[in-house]
Amino acid sequence: MHSTKLRRKVAPANGVLDNSADKQDQLLLSAAICNGEDLGSFIRKAFASGKPETLLHNLRQFARSKESEIEEVCKAHYQDFILAVDDLRSLLSDVDSLKSSLSDSNSKLQSVAGPLLTVLDSYIEAQTVSRNVNLALTLIVSCIKLMELCTRANHHLSSGNFYMALKCVDMMETEFLDKTPSSTLKRMLEKKIPEIRSHIERKVSKEFGDWLVEIRVVSRNLGQLAIGQASAARQREEDLRIKQRQAEEQSRLSLRDCVYALQEEDDDDGINGGIGEDVKDGYSSGSGLLGFDLTPVYRAYHIHQTLGLEDRFKQYYFENRKLQLTSDFQVSSMTPFLESHQTFFAQIAGFFIVEDRILRTGGGLISRMDVENLWETAVSKMCSVIEDHFSRMQTANHLLLIKDYVSLLGVTLRRYGYPVDPLLDVLSKHRDKYHELLLSDCRKQIAEALAADKFEQMLMKKEYEYSMNVLSFQIQTSDIVPAFPYVAPFSSTVPDCCRIVRSFIEDSVSFMSYGGQLDFFDVVKKYLDRLLSEVLDEALLKLINTSVHGVSQAMQVSANMAVMERACDFFVRHAAQLSGIPLRMAERARRQFPLNKARDAAEEMLCGLLKQKVDGFMTLIENVNWMADEPVQSGNEYVNEVIIYLETLVSTAQQILPVNVLKRVLQEVLSHISETIVGALFGDSVKRFNINAIMGIDVDIRLLESFADNLASLFSEGDVNQLKTALAESRQLTNLLLSNHPENFLNPVIRERSYNTLDYRKVMTISEKLRDPSDRLFGTFGSRGSRQNAKKKSLDALIKRLKDVN
Repeated sequence: MHSTKLRRKVAPANGVLDNSADKQDQLLLSAAICNGEDLGSFIRKAFASGKPETLLHNLRQFARSKESEIEEVCKAHYQDFILAVDDLRSLLSDVDSLKSSLSDSNSKLQSVAGPLLTVLDSYIEAQTVSRNVNLALTLIVSCIKLMELCTRANHHLSSGNFYMALKCVDMMETEFLDKTPSSTLKRMLEKKIPEIRSHIERKVSKEFGDWLVEIRVVSRNLGQLAIGQASAARQREEDLRIKQRQAEEQSRLSLRDCVYALQEEDDDDGINGGIGEDVKDGYSSGSGLLGFDLTPVYRAYHIHQTLGLEDRFKQYYFENRKLQLTSDFQVSSMTPFLESHQTFFAQIAGFFIVEDRILRTGGGLISRMDVENLWETAVSKMCSVIEDHFSRMQTANHLLLIKDYVSLLGVTLRRYGYPVDPLLDVLSKHRDKYHELLLSDCRKQIAEALAADKFEQMLMKKEYEYSMNVLSFQIQTSDIVPAFPYVAPFSSTVPDCCRIVRSFIEDSVSFMSYGGQLDFFDVVKKYLDRLLSEVLDEALLKLINTSVHGVSQAMQVSANMAVMERACDFFVRHAAQLSGIPLRMAERARRQFPLNKARDAAEEMLCGLLKQKVDGFMTLIENVNWMADEPVQSGNEYVNEVIIYLETLVSTAQQILPVNVLKRVLQEVLSHISETIVGALFGDSVKRFNINAIMGIDVDIRLLESFADNLASLFSEGDVNQLKTALAESRQLTNLLLSNHPENFLNPVIRERSYNTLDYRKVMTISEKLRDPSDRLFGTFGSRGSRQNAKKKSLDALIKRLKDVN
């Protein structure tokens, strides 16, 4: 290539160019031969250019040059060569002698070593046999170990110890499969090892499938047991609170001779006790009283881990459990929810109790996030089911039963760390509906109780009846137990209504309790006030207006109302105790008597009937001799009849009516009598009367005042004075008519002090009737004529002044 480039650059004459090229090729060829390089390129180039003769010529030139060089070298070293040939010839003679010596030595050696070689051959053959035997023994021992391992694997398989069988199979595969000298054994192992693994996987998968079927029944029983134990624990707490309330009540009543010891029972964890932890096949299981056995799960998970299928089994487990939970959400439309709700919630509770155990002991079989996702799904579904069925329920007791069970479910699962606030929120949302249904039920019960009332005092023959109907509602007036048989001042309506109200309070508290709200007394109190003021008060009003027709009935209803006033105090205290707040706070929350409308109506009805009865006796006032010659000394007939009736009334009423009620009733009756007397003097039926008739009326009023004074043993002095004040109008009128200076009525100070109840129009009309000009009216005063004339003048002046004012 170099020569080519040179030719491209220089363009000499043709002859010169050919000679220089040949010389250059000759030089290159000589250098390549001297250096021992490959002459293939020169040969290819010569033939490619079509000038092989040049190459041959160059080779011959190179050979001739070398031959001359050889000749020169040979000439230079000829003497040395001659000397070397001589040395070689002497050496050849020495070699011949050595060869003959070696031949003799070899003959001797062959004769001596022949037997030794025979022995050596025997030794080598024996050594080879020994080595082969040792190798055979080693291979046999290896095969024996392999067979023993196969035997152990078969034994583990037959006994169900799959993990150890897999360990044996893994050892066979790693330590013996490639080193097994027997091709038969090797083929057998290559075929059976995958089959064994597949067999173990099928077996544990079948066991796990059977466990999935069995765990549904176990979960339901487990949930029922757990919720039952939560219910028992709650009942123990309630019993403890009842004992505490009893102790507080005894302390409040200062019964220091009674000592109460509140002993709290040991709360054994029955779930953990019933779900013991056994160890089987190296797995920790939860087998106990319920057969809560997790061994198949742990074994299947461990086996799949050993098989390298851990993730696949985790996914398989989660999907199957999720399908089971979805199946548990199905609520049968053929069975009322009230009958199936316990099974429904117990199934879900058991499911998550099992999942909690597997989460804590399953070695990562299921993650906490997966369990939380399942729980969120379950809570959402349970809330939906509760909302749906609560919206369609129309019975308060049904709502309460389901609410109690749901709250127990919440208590149970909260122990395992599950958040249950959404469930409690759903229950709280239906608080108003529950209480409306409860009020409706109580309205019906109260109506039935009132309809069955015979308006008769209740007879109690035994102490337990007294305790059940009186002491249990704290409506007794004395702490001393009466003698039996005991006639109570109230009718059977009172304890019946008290039981209804107490049941309402307990149901309300039961619904509000364990619902996430700690202080719910105000809510219970609000609905209690509604029950008393809207339901019971209205029912009593209806009873009073439609069914009370006699004095005895009205008196019994009034007596009942007085007892109900004490019962209402008990209701507030009872609600406070059940709500867990101090009684002093309940005292602050107490308001006015919620049955005041019914109480006022009952007293008004009783007073009205008594007034009607008294009016029957007051008609005898028509028999009074208004122009009597002498004043009546022992009272007129009508007042004697009225007093006899009032004394009979008091003797009867004081047995059942409280003193304050009886006082108010008598005050109304006496006021009505006073108004009737004044009305008779004011009315058209009395045209005129004389001073003797007024003196007779004065005697009548004194008898009535004496009747009031005779009640001093029953009433306080102030109450007696109030009863006498009820006769103020008739008393002040008679005092005015009998006064020597009637015109003092016109003096504002005297009038305010002595005649403040009198109407001046009535005074004017009645005074005119006393001003009759007949001789009979004023002709009998005899020696008192001058005094009477002064009185007559004063009376005339009063009448004139009153007419002027009018």
